[in-house]
Amino acid sequence: MTSPRLQQLFSFLKESPDDAFILFAIAKEYEKLGVFETAFEYYHKLVAIDPDYVGTYYHLGKLYEEVEEVEKALEIYQKGIETAKKIKDQHALSELMGAKMNLEMEL
Repeated sequence: MTSPRLQQLFSFLKESPDDAFILFAIAKEYEKLGVFETAFEYYHKLVAIDPDYVGTYYHLGKLYEEVEEVEKALEIYQKGIETAKKIKDQHALSELMGAKMNLEMEL
């Protein structure tokens, strides 16, 4: 499945194959299209290429929640919390801790 936006993003990706923002945008676009397996692939590629791109962890965790893989979501949130602490991103830390706490309260 593709969209005009995905086609544009893939043309950008050819020029900058390790660009974190482009990889993130592709993952989000696949998520929006409901192609979750491919969205997961791009989120995980992004984590491998740029583990300090902290926004990834929140969105990846939310996608795991969407597909009801709670343990994986909690694991991703925890990795994101550790990353946010490491890079001293208080905003991301707060969001990730909130997401993790909310999910834990639902259990």
